[in-house]
Amino acid sequence: MVTKASLVTRATALLASASLIVGLSACTPRPDGPGPAAEQFFAALTVGDTSAASLLTDRPEDARNALNASWAGLQATHLDATILSSRYAEDTGTIAYRYTWHLPKNRTWTYDGALNMIRQEGHWEVRWSATGLHPRLGEHQTLVLRADAPRRASVNEVGGSDVLVPGNLYHYELDAARAGQNLMPTARAVVDALRPFDDTLDPQRLAEEASSANGRLNLITLRKDDNDRVAPAIGELPGVVVTPQADLLPTDDHFAPAIINEVKKAVINDLDGEAGWRVLSVNQNGAEVDILNEVAPSAAPSVSITLDRTVQNAAQMAVNGQGRKAMMVVIKPSTGEILAVAQNAAADADGPVATNGLYPPGSTFKIITAGAAIDRAMASPNTLLPCPGTIDIGQRTIPNYDNFDLGTVPMSKAFANSCNTTFAELASRMPPTALTVAASQYGIGPDYQIDGISTISGSVPPTVNLAERTEDGFGQGKVLVSPFGMALAAATVAAGKTPTPELIIGKPTGVTGDRPQISPDMLDGLRSMMRLVVTNGTAKDIASEGDVHGKTGEAEFEGGSHAWFAGYRGDMAFAALIVGGGSSEYAVRMTKQMMDSMPDAYLA
Repeated sequence: MVTKASLVTRATALLASASLIVGLSACTPRPDGPGPAAEQFFAALTVGDTSAASLLTDRPEDARNALNASWAGLQATHLDATILSSRYAEDTGTIAYRYTWHLPKNRTWTYDGALNMIRQEGHWEVRWSATGLHPRLGEHQTLVLRADAPRRASVNEVGGSDVLVPGNLYHYELDAARAGQNLMPTARAVVDALRPFDDTLDPQRLAEEASSANGRLNLITLRKDDNDRVAPAIGELPGVVVTPQADLLPTDDHFAPAIINEVKKAVINDLDGEAGWRVLSVNQNGAEVDILNEVAPSAAPSVSITLDRTVQNAAQMAVNGQGRKAMMVVIKPSTGEILAVAQNAAADADGPVATNGLYPPGSTFKIITAGAAIDRAMASPNTLLPCPGTIDIGQRTIPNYDNFDLGTVPMSKAFANSCNTTFAELASRMPPTALTVAASQYGIGPDYQIDGISTISGSVPPTVNLAERTEDGFGQGKVLVSPFGMALAAATVAAGKTPTPELIIGKPTGVTGDRPQISPDMLDGLRSMMRLVVTNGTAKDIASEGDVHGKTGEAEFEGGSHAWFAGYRGDMAFAALIVGGGSSEYAVRMTKQMMDSMPDAYLA
């Protein structure tokens, strides 16, 4: 800010500058030359004392006005001045200077110039001209600082295509004062143009609200495509004010909209880069004359997210084909990258349930129960176990689907055919915390703080109640899991350890809660049994899709059952859920539809 000090005498200016001369000069001017007077001028100028500096010139008023305007235009905090050389002959001289302006946001601007000096009545003073501020500054011109905003960076999916790009929204307002006598015609035209977006608008009411508003009346904010249709109709009407608003916009409104909106919130402050800046000379009318210094803006690097457009689109197409609430989550086991999160419109009504909705997992939870049995040496895939049509445990009778009875079979066959009775009996012999610990080995239970997405993996509380623990063993009871949690469990079997899920590349995920390592025996057993489910069990409908491993589930609730399928193929783990979908075969078919929509053996 310019110091608006009162006029001071030459003597005061000399005293004020005396302590500042040290360090100003790169040479020692001759005492009878113009150097000492120039030093006094620079000393006052460096601290913004434009009144004192101007009194050391032959045109104090012109100098003061020019100095004030430039200090203000540059928004300078202070100025360093150095005398490079001094020369004179008779009563005229020249002082070569170097100025370094200190500008906002730690910017500096350095340049060399020349200060003209004149001796009158034996005293040297500055012969004022605009070149005393900059060698290319003309009379009646001043210096101004302008910022150049960088182009906002984009957000792309893992394949490289953009999902969020910089653009403008267009905000419409109605100003009754500017409309004047044209308010009613304008209101009628506005209502006609905006009817596709709001069919409740009424011209008379709109005019009245605009007239009584304190300032402009907000109307609507439009995307570019909509603005292109509306602007020609009303954009130039009296009283209509259209203001572009910079924003980050999706390239495809149908590509994981809920996820993309959350990603936008998470990265918006990382995309602006560093503004550039220019110093301009402008004339008395504010028109630009010349660019005296320019630093180009520095764009921020683009941000990448792990969603895979091919997988996301295929999963979205699959869930959209369902009449009931349907959702899918796909994770890359080797890295934890979230490849797809898809919900249909019916599921969207409940919020982001694919990642934080909790449902009984049904027989998909037998992955955890079987793994716990192997880890505790209670059974291996080849261990013969009973699979009766029903079994009584405590006060609870557990049935198989339609009471099917396989007799005594290897655990692998009981797993492939989804014997509730087998896994209920195994769970009944486990300690209260066994399934809780086992679930955490597959990533279910811990909390994941993932930038750009909210998740709940699941809840498997320990229980001393025999009936509850028995029901937990086949995914009923008090066990609740999200599709995200089941996809993470399938990814654990595929990768050999629980991957840490990630959505925005470069933003680490926080994990709260233990995830103990699963054993090689558990992995070998589960992989073989999950493959058998597809080749000779309840998921045979997807056998044509390659080396798929999985587990079906039909989770009962009052009035129906949920259809589940979780598993993996190659480096792609998935969980599919149809809420109230009934038989698990529908979840299997939905997963098959996703795979059919991708290139052959994609990520296999």
